[in-house]
Amino acid sequence: MLHEGAVLTCQQALYYKEKNFFKAIGNVYLKQGDTITQTSDYADYDGNSKQVLSWGNVVLKDPTMVLTSDTLQFDRIQQKLYYRSYATIKDATNTLKSKNGNYYLNDKKFTATTRVNVINPEHNLVSTHLDYYTNSGLSYFYGPTTITNSTNKNKIYSERGFYNTKTDISHFVKNAKLFLKERTVEGDSLYYDKNRGFASATHNIIVKDTVENFLTKGNYAELFERKDSLFIVDKAVAITIIDKDSMFVHGDTLLVTGKPEERIIRTFNNVKIFKSDLQGKCDSIHTNQATGLSRMFKNPILWADQNQITGDTIHLITNIETEKLDSIKVLNNAFINSKDSLSVADFNQIKGRNIFGKFKDNRIRTLLVKGNAESVYYNRNELGVLESISKEISSNIEFTLFNGEIETIKYLKATEGKTYPPSKLPDHVKELKGFIWREDEQPKKMTDIFIKDGENKKTTKATKKLGPISPMTSPKLDTTKELKGPISIEKQE
Repeated sequence: MLHEGAVLTCQQALYYKEKNFFKAIGNVYLKQGDTITQTSDYADYDGNSKQVLSWGNVVLKDPTMVLTSDTLQFDRIQQKLYYRSYATIKDATNTLKSKNGNYYLNDKKFTATTRVNVINPEHNLVSTHLDYYTNSGLSYFYGPTTITNSTNKNKIYSERGFYNTKTDISHFVKNAKLFLKERTVEGDSLYYDKNRGFASATHNIIVKDTVENFLTKGNYAELFERKDSLFIVDKAVAITIIDKDSMFVHGDTLLVTGKPEERIIRTFNNVKIFKSDLQGKCDSIHTNQATGLSRMFKNPILWADQNQITGDTIHLITNIETEKLDSIKVLNNAFINSKDSLSVADFNQIKGRNIFGKFKDNRIRTLLVKGNAESVYYNRNELGVLESISKEISSNIEFTLFNGEIETIKYLKATEGKTYPPSKLPDHVKELKGFIWREDEQPKKMTDIFIKDGENKKTTKATKKLGPISPMTSPKLDTTKELKGPISIEKQE
């Protein structure tokens, strides 16, 4: 049968002349032009609408692909093929299967819906709605889609996006998630180049470390898979779980490098820290997850319970096995301040060259001041009445604390000092040299870490005498000249 550029042959045929309808039976062969051929067991052809219905071992070929199905509709006017009971399309790169689908011959475009599966030696794609171009290998999906790497089992999930099956470059714009061996990356928009091992994400980014108890957030990120590095900016924050509590560290830029066993986290420019019982700020932080050491640089400050801690450099050490804070080192120009229990204008103060502290249950339990140690303390009785103010100087001083309040003081070497009645305290004794109260800089809640200094904050001088009253019991003085044996905290120096 010849009809407007199509040639159909078969073993048996029925022709309905009035309806212009043709039935073909056995070894049906249809050829359109020089490029499209189809074979099947049976076929119906409507010459008026130019519709072909083929069934039984249907195989259709064009220069870019081979389609096989049990039943296939061919609209010669629109040059469209469609099926509703599964088909398989093979091209030079991929094998595509789905339950429902349309194939547009002019555009080389395949639209598949319901149980869509694209397979090649390097990946497996599963989707609910996919547009695929057989000549270019480009695919666009509009429903839940998962792409799995056949070699390393990395996965990508998204509900809308683009994927080049030949170059392995993809871009996802709805509920995008990238599942790597040691990380998962989520974002409103996600770009991934599998061959380069590079991914970038924008807006509402969450990067979860599946090895360490650690995740990062931000609004723009770049991930270099082969170099094990992650770069995050725009509200970048690192979140670490410490003893069932979250520590948030924010900076203008967050850089995570190295494999899990050697991972380094660098946070720099306008860094702020928030934990329920510990807050801080500095210019930059360097954290080694393998050793649990975090180093704070350039004008660092910590607030632990009622205490303000400052120095040229501050080190926080976490026990990597228990994931609890273990110790603290304040190096050079170390200073610890706290408000007097019943006065907003008076401050208990400790300073020295270096200060070493030990945590217990994530709270500072002991402090050792080493070198040029000085202290000013307001001594109150059990009724809270101020009895005296002590100014002491010693080479080394050890303190024990409970719930942020100093219990005892031990002067490890000879001391000199003086105790003053409240009415006769000289102004020059009231504050140690270098004292600054910086409560106005303290993040009081997690969202405060994103507020830059100067935004919605008053100056230090304006708030020096303000703030809540923090209870502080009078310390018990122990003028022991020397201790027998080294104290354990001294080993941390």
